[in-house]
Amino acid sequence: MDPTPPSGPTPPRPPVLTGLGISPADERVYRAFLAAPGSTPEQLAMATGLTEQRVRRHVRSLARLGLLTEAADGPERYTPAPPDVALEVLALRRQEEIAHARLAAAGLAEEFRAGRLRGGGSPVQVLRGREAIAQQFFQTQQTAKNEILILDKPPYVVEPLRRQDTVQLERLDKGVRYRAVYDQAGLDGPGRAEATRDLAARGEESRVLADVPLKLVIADHRVALVPFVVASQEEILVVQQSALLDGLIALFELLWQRATPLWPAAPGAHQLLSPEDELLLGHLRAGLTDSAIARRLGVAQRTVERRMSRIMAVLGVRTRFQAGVRTTTLYGPGDGEPPGVTRGR
Repeated sequence: MDPTPPSGPTPPRPPVLTGLGISPADERVYRAFLAAPGSTPEQLAMATGLTEQRVRRHVRSLARLGLLTEAADGPERYTPAPPDVALEVLALRRQEEIAHARLAAAGLAEEFRAGRLRGGGSPVQVLRGREAIAQQFFQTQQTAKNEILILDKPPYVVEPLRRQDTVQLERLDKGVRYRAVYDQAGLDGPGRAEATRDLAARGEESRVLADVPLKLVIADHRVALVPFVVASQEEILVVQQSALLDGLIALFELLWQRATPLWPAAPGAHQLLSPEDELLLGHLRAGLTDSAIARRLGVAQRTVERRMSRIMAVLGVRTRFQAGVRTTTLYGPGDGEPPGVTRGR
């Protein structure tokens, strides 16, 4: 018995299968088959609003993808394969294609490195232009699998900073470790201290240091981005694996050891201070005076002084220096590493 497709074309639905290599038109015909298995090209044309010639072309495409099987009850009769099985097979096939593409990319990268060495090429490239630099900055983070090291100081190439926070949160959620040393002056901008606190709550390990010497991003100990000139936003050096990269990594680790922990490495690192207390201490560690902190928080200077006295009482210390030392010990072990975390390469 013939199926009973809709009397006229149904409104097209938003495509959902393009990620599996199925075109929107193929998907539309496939959906019509699912609604009326065994339909003829003429019936499918009525249901989809496509011409019979186009329907036949999409039917052949769906058959090649394994989404349709030829029926035994007549010519040009097809039956849709069960979507859960057929689409799973396509998904697995696409995963295999991606895996092969990654292997090919690794081989091409090796050919590139070998050719550069044969030609006496340098492991250092100069990248110019704000747009190209921003793209490289985000791409370097998005391809990292283990750890990102950052020396952060103004001026900033990438604006708005919200985009960087979004990318970083995505990578943190994927298990990529972030360690950042912030320049003390860089935390003086509106909302900067609050932004670093939010990142710390999601897993970033952050420290602060006066006069960070340069801006730097290192991904997985395999590539570094560093400005050609510290204040320049138009040129950066892209440093591949080399003695220079090893030196930049050593510089970061040296500054990391010298820097002061800014926030707890993760939520609940200690229970003695409220989020408001931690924000005040963060401003204090960033080098702000009581009057500057008061302006930043929108309160009177006496309020800051009173809250600081209460924090010192809670921590059981007598001076602000002791409060800084005390909170540093609360934020992690002596070298600032969270317990149980090993440094990945």
